[in-house]
Amino acid sequence: MHGFRAWLLRAFGAEIPAPFQVVIFPTARVVFPWRLALAPRAMVGPDVLIYNPAPVRLDTGANVSQRCHLCAATHDFSRWSMPLVPRPIVVGRNAWIAADVFVGPGVTIGELCVVGARSVVVRDLPPCKVCVGNPCRPIKDRAAPAGP
Repeated sequence: MHGFRAWLLRAFGAEIPAPFQVVIFPTARVVFPWRLALAPRAMVGPDVLIYNPAPVRLDTGANVSQRCHLCAATHDFSRWSMPLVPRPIVVGRNAWIAADVFVGPGVTIGELCVVGARSVVVRDLPPCKVCVGNPCRPIKDRAAPAGP
């Protein structure tokens, strides 16, 4: 039923050019579907929350594991009205965001980047790195995956 869920998100405005080539688990939640873009082979795992007042894009092969929270907005706490400040999130080609990771507004996660479980990502992460922690930081290089 992943294809049906992708088709349903498309019906509400999501940019999903190949709905039967993405994986979207039934417990995943997308607040504003019209601000979501999923490239082929992207995956949104169980219990993922995508809060996206700004665009969120998962490039080809991007994988967001269970219980992750992608939050594409914050508030300007320097003003009494605390207005919403939306900023886009981009998850690069074949990047993997492991379980329970928080990704904050305005973050770009580089191609082939691996983000370790329970990390808190508040700054851009470079491509081809393994990154962990709170705040998340690169700890080593990631080689290109071997063949099947």
